[in-house]
Amino acid sequence: MNQVHIIHENAAWLPPLRDALADGGTPYTEWHLDSGYFDFSAEPPPGIFYNRMSASSHTRGHIHAPEYTASVLAWLQAHGRRVINNSRALELEVSKIKQYAALSAFGIFVPKTTVAVGIDAIRQAAKEFGAPLMIKPNRGGKGAGVQLFQTLDALDRYLDSGSFDPGPDGTTLIQQFVQSADGAIVRCEFVGGKFLYAVRVDTSQGFELCPADVCQIEDQACPVGESSGPRFEVIENFAHPNIERYEAFLAANGIEVSGIELIFDEEGTAWTYDVNTNTNYNDDAETTAEIAGTSRAGMRALAEFLDTELTQQAPTIAAAAE
Repeated sequence: MNQVHIIHENAAWLPPLRDALADGGTPYTEWHLDSGYFDFSAEPPPGIFYNRMSASSHTRGHIHAPEYTASVLAWLQAHGRRVINNSRALELEVSKIKQYAALSAFGIFVPKTTVAVGIDAIRQAAKEFGAPLMIKPNRGGKGAGVQLFQTLDALDRYLDSGSFDPGPDGTTLIQQFVQSADGAIVRCEFVGGKFLYAVRVDTSQGFELCPADVCQIEDQACPVGESSGPRFEVIENFAHPNIERYEAFLAANGIEVSGIELIFDEEGTAWTYDVNTNTNYNDDAETTAEIAGTSRAGMRALAEFLDTELTQQAPTIAAAAE
């Protein structure tokens, strides 16, 4: 059967997409790639393949899911299957350093960053870097492991506390702290490689910034501050020169569905610090803004894009069967 194959490792994020695909009558199936096996010599099933593998999979115990997904995508692409967010997209999803290298090639500013492996190396690099500073795992996701330190002594205490986790690849980024002009970051959403809308995200509650509704429940336990207003707000008529640069960056790197996060400093300079190829949307923010006159606007746009791509594959599949 010609259908959309959703590659993922977290079923909790799928209900909005399932609903949107069902509303449009788009046939789909789900591939949960926490574990499994496949015959590399076999022909993959017909249809299109949408990769939603997340860099944060290890935080749900799915430590090797990205590596298994990389093997599956190599198999699919070797057989000429249509893959949305392909192997290159996955490569960038699990490495912020590779993201920064690719973004910089398009004239997009990224924060000053030092890369370190090992606690002793982190301490030495931090001394040379100077405080305040942020540390984050190279492979994180959802803001997991992102910490801000105003002093080097505070960083030393954290590294000695037993709480430090360098992430699954063992690589830590020591990064410039960009002071936001309004205490928020901006997340730009793209579907089909084209800009959809931007969301303002309040960072006063911490850095776990997954916009999915299910993540809001998880974030209630976040101990960093409080906010009197909505955490996610759609920015009407957002425009910035980076939008065109982002679209070119996405096209060059096999990324078609993405959320790109940036922060504006007090001088108005935009610093891009994360690319999420497994993007979610916040229903409350979309409903409040009345995007396209409906809630679930992001997922509806995504479902329509997938349906169009699936339809375009149908003639090819029919011809191959003759």
